[in-house]
Amino acid sequence: MERTWPRLPEGMEALSRQVSALREALEQSEENTQGMVAALGSFDSRVSAIEASIRPAQAEAVILRGPHENLKNFLEAVDLLKGVVNFFSLDKNFKNCEGVLNQVNNLLTKSALKIEEEFRQLMGTYSKPIEPNLLFDCLLKHLMLSKGNSEAVGEQPSKSFEAAIHPTLIPSGILPLLHDIACQLVQDGNQKSCYRIYRDARRSALELSLRNLGIETLSKDDVERMQRVALQVNIGTWTQCMQITVKVLLAGERKICDQIFDGIAFNKDQCFAELAGGSVTTLLSFADTVARSKRSHENLFLMLEMYGVMHELQSEVEVIFQGKFCSEMKEAALNLTKSLAQVAQEILVDFEEAVVKDSSKINMQNGTVHPFTIEVIKYVKSLLDYQSTLQILFQQSETGSEAESQLAIVIMKIMQDLQNNLNGKSKQYKDSALSHIFLMNNLHYMVTSVRRSQAKDILGGDWIQRHRKIVQQNANQYKRVAWARVALVRQHHLMLAAVEFQGV
Repeated sequence: MERTWPRLPEGMEALSRQVSALREALEQSEENTQGMVAALGSFDSRVSAIEASIRPAQAEAVILRGPHENLKNFLEAVDLLKGVVNFFSLDKNFKNCEGVLNQVNNLLTKSALKIEEEFRQLMGTYSKPIEPNLLFDCLLKHLMLSKGNSEAVGEQPSKSFEAAIHPTLIPSGILPLLHDIACQLVQDGNQKSCYRIYRDARRSALELSLRNLGIETLSKDDVERMQRVALQVNIGTWTQCMQITVKVLLAGERKICDQIFDGIAFNKDQCFAELAGGSVTTLLSFADTVARSKRSHENLFLMLEMYGVMHELQSEVEVIFQGKFCSEMKEAALNLTKSLAQVAQEILVDFEEAVVKDSSKINMQNGTVHPFTIEVIKYVKSLLDYQSTLQILFQQSETGSEAESQLAIVIMKIMQDLQNNLNGKSKQYKDSALSHIFLMNNLHYMVTSVRRSQAKDILGGDWIQRHRKIVQQNANQYKRVAWARVALVRQHHLMLAAVEFQGV
């Protein structure tokens, strides 16, 4: 039997039809909305594409003018062009965009060339040698500051004084421009061009600065043929140039290199090493050539002069030449310091032996001071002018307290060797009285020279008193011999007188 459902009231049927109609209308509306969104999305993409195709025309004028007038606008135009390339690269649905991309890529190529040329021009314009007078002035202020010259510097050096010890290698207002351009060059993939332009410009400026200071490359033969006065002048120039190079020029070069390439994926340590390498090699090779040249006792003080400078600069050398690319230069500088110390010590030993072995036959007829005595005492006084340097040198192999005593031991040995040598020379006299006069005069010269110089602090009062007694002993011996001779002559005269009397 067919089952029948009860009919809805007429009002309820009407409501059901309205609900169905509303459902159909909503479904139709959702389809329309999705279509509208899709259409709007397509329209928006077309508008973006149109805007992207217009942008190259807006940037072209800025690119063609170049970065010189307004670097900020130029870099913004480059970023805009790169945005256009990215836009079309991400969405492949647009046809006929090759023309726009070609135009943009051509402009980007031109922009890369122009930014590179701008970097080259700026580096060339602001990479000039520093005048020697300015460099010497900066060095003087450096030395005043390091020695704590309160009268010249003040207890707290002013900012203006701090600035005065560092010459302007590149104006501070140009450094941010160079940084931004270098950043763009690296982003464009032109690291090699950036590297080469910067290195060559700064290397040329550094080398010209040193050349203007008088630094030249000399061979071993050149050094050995050079007169002593000329060699002293050259070494004096070298010591100043070495300090200027490390304290002023290289410190400044390292600073601006760090500033220009700060935050940029760029091997600035290698770049600095290459721009500084030639100048550093020239300076170190000169000192090395002097150290390897024919040795003489007088050259000891030249070695001590150079050693003192190299030791003083050691801490700054280690800071400036940090990193693996600068390790070779740092090692060369430290090796030169060791070499100069070794040569100086060897010359000092040679001099001590020369004092022992001197066999000059000059016979002072009246027993006055021998030239050899004057020469040795003068040498000892000169050694004491380098007292602090010698103590540092001895510290290379000794402890601090032993280094101080080592210098005293060396001086005492030289003085004792001189005294022994004079004793030998005194025996050349056949007249014993002259022999004692010779020793008395030479030892008196030694004692007086010590008492009036820094040597008295090294040798001490006991040494002076002991050798004064020796002087007095020789004076007494001379008197004894002289009076004995007078008595002998008198006795001879008396004998002659007696003979004559007997004859009468």
